[in-house]
Amino acid sequence: MNTKNYILVCMALMFSLSMFPQQRKQKRADTLFNKFSFVKAAKLYRELVQDNYNRDYATRKLADSYALLRDPRNASRFYKSAVKQKDVPVEYYYKYAQSLRGMKKYEESQIWLQRYKDSGGVVNTNDFSKDLNFITSVFGAKQQYFLDRVRFNSKFSDFGAFEHDGKVYFASARDEGVSIERLYGWNEQPFLDVYVAKAGTRRNVDHTAKVKGEVNSIYHDGPVTITKDGKTMYFSRNNFKDDIELKDKKGLTNMKIYRATKVDSLWTNIEDLSINGDEFSTQHAALNTDETKLYFTSDRPGTYGGSDIWTVDIAQDGSLGNIQNLGDIINTEDAEGFPFINNEGVLFFSSDGHTGLGLLDIYATIKGEDEESIVDVINLGIPVNSNKDDFAFTMNQNGITGYFASNRQGGRGSDDIYAFHREPVLHVEGVVTDAINTNPIPKAKITLFDDKDNQIAFMETDENGYYQINIDRNKDYKIVANQDKYIEDYREFTSKNIQTELITISGNLLLNPVQNVVKLAELNTNNLDYENNLVGGDSTSVKGAQLKPIYFDFEKYNILKEYALELDKIVKLMTEDYPEMVIRIEAHTDSRGTFEYNDILSTNRAKSTYNYLISKGVNSSNITEYKGYGERRLINECADGVSCDEEKHQLNRRTQFIVVRME
Repeated sequence: MNTKNYILVCMALMFSLSMFPQQRKQKRADTLFNKFSFVKAAKLYRELVQDNYNRDYATRKLADSYALLRDPRNASRFYKSAVKQKDVPVEYYYKYAQSLRGMKKYEESQIWLQRYKDSGGVVNTNDFSKDLNFITSVFGAKQQYFLDRVRFNSKFSDFGAFEHDGKVYFASARDEGVSIERLYGWNEQPFLDVYVAKAGTRRNVDHTAKVKGEVNSIYHDGPVTITKDGKTMYFSRNNFKDDIELKDKKGLTNMKIYRATKVDSLWTNIEDLSINGDEFSTQHAALNTDETKLYFTSDRPGTYGGSDIWTVDIAQDGSLGNIQNLGDIINTEDAEGFPFINNEGVLFFSSDGHTGLGLLDIYATIKGEDEESIVDVINLGIPVNSNKDDFAFTMNQNGITGYFASNRQGGRGSDDIYAFHREPVLHVEGVVTDAINTNPIPKAKITLFDDKDNQIAFMETDENGYYQINIDRNKDYKIVANQDKYIEDYREFTSKNIQTELITISGNLLLNPVQNVVKLAELNTNNLDYENNLVGGDSTSVKGAQLKPIYFDFEKYNILKEYALELDKIVKLMTEDYPEMVIRIEAHTDSRGTFEYNDILSTNRAKSTYNYLISKGVNSSNITEYKGYGERRLINECADGVSCDEEKHQLNRRTQFIVVRME
């Protein structure tokens, strides 16, 4: 190897080695972003931008991270770069407009909001008039949560739905079935009790559906949370003793959290927890994922405002200790309550102290770089939040569905339970494999295109040939894989009409080595001996005469006589000269006709070619596949809408033969 080639090889090696850490960094950044860890994600995206790796994508994600961190200055800085990108999604016009609003640049914001509308974007009319924090609007721009019908609400207050083992536990004031009706003086409704119904029930739930045992009393009871093993329940209840309410120095009856255990089918052994007190309220119990901490709402001493979110450790023997206030990032001078922690460890809660749509809104927390500390909160936006009270958010174990409560207009009672499903992040993933030896191909370049052939993102496969790219739902895509030593392959797929629970679309790709691939149609008549360099440095001679592509008449797939002669040459090559040769047949059409029609036509051309070769003695095992590509691989400019003569169109109506293996 001469010095020049050696230098070039070294440079190429250094470049590929430098790209691999960047690809891992992008994957790590995306993972952190999807887990609400926006501080750490922003740091990695900024590094990717500085290193000019997948710069457009990283710039957009960096801007989104700052937006979700309520940092309008940095968000607008990178959104400004994003909206200058070619083929940037129009939603970024909207996001840029909202970041400008966050900096009170209202006139400039209106310009970009109008551009978003002119580009086909839909804007909520309230977004023009309400002076909301821009982050709420950003979340509202792309809906993540979708409401589902709940059929067991009553005309009274219903809230605090918590699903466990196929059943929904909730608090309700619907009890009109008792002989002596007792009303709560605050709202003249019956006192709350805890009910249980089958998840997804279509029947109304009456007083006979109360949980069995000693949880329900003559005063307020609920809402509840239950341990994963189904043996322990934590629930809220009025402070009382011997059926008499206990009042504090102000004459108010506070709330306490109690613990019950399940014996057979009854909830019993009611325990007054040590975190309770007579002079303050303790309520709204929630457990973390490993059930070592109890989160709750309280106005105990040390509270910032009306009520705060607190936490306490649960020891193995059930004792409680180390009570802590969650701090002023979550808690405000107003009221916070109804904590809930999902499977990802994200804390959700309700507040009327953070910027929102009105009254109580539901928020999620943002984790810091250590993925433990909380650095900010996010308003979940519409339709979860409204201009009324929205609270008691819970998410089921599947991470997709859940419940919350609201007194918004259109409900059946004063507070109603609403079910939701969310659309989780969807991604395409797969393994790029060598078609000959089935080994994974590391450092293969993966490029994602939309249905208009605009590049959306790119990355490289890891050491196992694996890749993963986040995608939007309800869109058509094309994924292309290539590597210097291989012929590129692609796959078209759609994310339309797929189940909400699905988060992965498979996109495995096979690449044929360049060294092992020969287009027989391109063999030169002057080269009766064609040297085909194989992997590993071996070579084999291909003996043949003038071999050309075969062509078809317009909208036909029968083999014409003149091209049967060309096929006979291939038959001779495969049956006499190289009986171990393995080929692949690829057929194509011109651009005229519909996309679907051309797919069928090209498939028929591939099949008729295959049938001819087999009928002449070629072993079917020596043809790996015959496939039609429709009009996807035109070899000239004659695409839809381009005026071309018949001779140029016929160049696209062809069948080619790809050598997969020579020996």
